Amino acid sequence: MAVTACQGLGFIVSLIGIAGIIAATCMDQWSTQDLYNNPVTAVFNYQGLWRSCVRESSGFTECRGYFTLLGLPAMLQAVRALMIVGIVLGAISLLVSIFALKCIRIGSMEDSAKANMTLTSGIMFIISGLCAITGVSVFANMLVTNFWMSTANMYTGMGGMVQTVQTRYTFGSALFVGWVAGGLTLIGGVMMCIACRGLVPEETNYKAVSYHASGHNVAYKPGGFKASTGFGPNSKNKKIYEGGVHTEDEVQSHPSKYDYV
Repeated sequence: MAVTACQGLGFIVSLIGIAGIIAATCMDQWSTQDLYNNPVTAVFNYQGLWRSCVRESSGFTECRGYFTLLGLPAMLQAVRALMIVGIVLGAISLLVSIFALKCIRIGSMEDSAKANMTLTSGIMFIISGLCAITGVSVFANMLVTNFWMSTANMYTGMGGMVQTVQTRYTFGSALFVGWVAGGLTLIGGVMMCIACRGLVPEETNYKAVSYHASGHNVAYKPGGFKASTGFGPNSKNKKIYEGGVHTEDEVQSHPSKYDYV
């Protein structure tokens, strides 16, 4: 029961995490305009992985996609790749984990196969979560670097007099969604790996019973796989006659009908 609950909870947490990663990837608020000491408040800019948007004070919003690939920064393309890889791995692991759930019986699938599938999906969930966290962290580091570089360029001259006004960007809501979603996916993957240990069937030792054909003076000995074959050094020479298996001493003490022919 505990294994089923752990596996099911890990699946649900991972599902929420993958949904959050997809939402964060599609959101436009990866970086938002910093309004601190900004005299222009009628226009608000924010950017995402796929397009940049401008929202006016009247409520009108206009977005423009990035229609170039080579002209984009290398870090932005790396973040795109990490998020896409995380989504693909998460989708595949979700499909695998559905068939690995213990509460779902498909054909004659054994528990060992379900355990292997659970472990595989858990590892893929962990990798997916790490990809999402890495991608969001790389983008956040890029924002911090650009922010302080823009701040340094704003204040030039003697006494820190403001000579130019530049647009600075800070963390957007998509970054926090991506961090939380990646963490949930990572936790769900760990729970799936833990549940895998409970799904592995325990090795059971069965006592074997040596069986011989019915005959005279035949005993059944439980407890081992070694059976007497009649060819060992410690056993007497046995010959097969009518009526079962007898030793040579028994044959000599009980004459057969062939002795009088």
